[in-house]
Amino acid sequence: MIDVMPDEAKQSYRRFKRTMEVLTKDPEPEVGLTPKEVIWTRNKTKLYRYISDKPKKHSTPLLMVYALINKPYILDITKGSSLVEYLLDQGFDVYMLDWGTPGYEDRNMKLDDFILDYIPRAVKKVLRTSKSDSISMLGYCMGGTMTSIFASLHPELPIKNLVFMTSPFDFEDTGLYGSFLDDRFFDVDKVVETLGNVPPEMIDFGNKMLDPLSNFIGPYVTLYDRSENPKFVESWRLMQKWLQDGIPFPGEAYRQWIREFYQQNKLIKDELVIRGRKVDLSAISANVLNISGERDVIAMPHQVEALMNKISSKDKKYVCVPTGHVSVTFGPKAVSLTFPTIGDWLAERSN
Repeated sequence: MIDVMPDEAKQSYRRFKRTMEVLTKDPEPEVGLTPKEVIWTRNKTKLYRYISDKPKKHSTPLLMVYALINKPYILDITKGSSLVEYLLDQGFDVYMLDWGTPGYEDRNMKLDDFILDYIPRAVKKVLRTSKSDSISMLGYCMGGTMTSIFASLHPELPIKNLVFMTSPFDFEDTGLYGSFLDDRFFDVDKVVETLGNVPPEMIDFGNKMLDPLSNFIGPYVTLYDRSENPKFVESWRLMQKWLQDGIPFPGEAYRQWIREFYQQNKLIKDELVIRGRKVDLSAISANVLNISGERDVIAMPHQVEALMNKISSKDKKYVCVPTGHVSVTFGPKAVSLTFPTIGDWLAERSN
């Protein structure tokens, strides 16, 4: 029957068949393939040191800090498209803080706990392990926002370089998020009291609602259109695995994140208080590279760039790359633009 179909129908059939195989039969892709060792743990959190046979060229170690949602292997998703692998190949000593998967017993954890109890210990462990007298830090998404708070509260620590990647700092204009999270309609207290930890499905649904047609239907239309391209299919499978691999957001930290950032915009106004200590971003004096994504709707460029007028750093650079929130670190533009931007900037400041 297929043999007598018109060529266009044959192609449609092949695409449909391959799409169904990808969705129902193909095994999950392997991720996070760069060798690593766990050098410190606390509760669910692990601190990794990545292992490489490439010689170390830079004496300043780099600690990566990810957000409290999804999993950090987006920074090491696959060979050839891994920021971790790229930086190791450039001769950096690379570490990563993996928050792990919180359980119901972690529902009372606040941002204060992560910023004041976890990150400082991880930084000190990296300094001891690397035998270095200074450190570089890279924060992605919410991880960068948390890193900025940490750095402002710890001017005594030898933080030499800070890299922020699509991290929001100003929440005055958050686009559709502002409508979704308006405190007149969104009762964050009721959400936390009902759920404890906020499930990843709820957060993923909210993100997708920023552009429902593209996010709910678009990936499958694109998969069908390009299902005969093995390289595209592999990238598609990797991205879908990561997007669906979310983790719960600890309830009290979520309450703070929504109320004090999205609803009250306290960070940029110098009104945020973490465990009794006022956060003043002007206390940051380290070298800063601040990266935004031109098409990012989760952390829009103006939200990211706002940091530049707050910090006291003399050496500071803002770069807006032609990517979205995730494609800043995964995909061809990440490899050709983001990775070298970070690597070259750090290389000049890590010895």
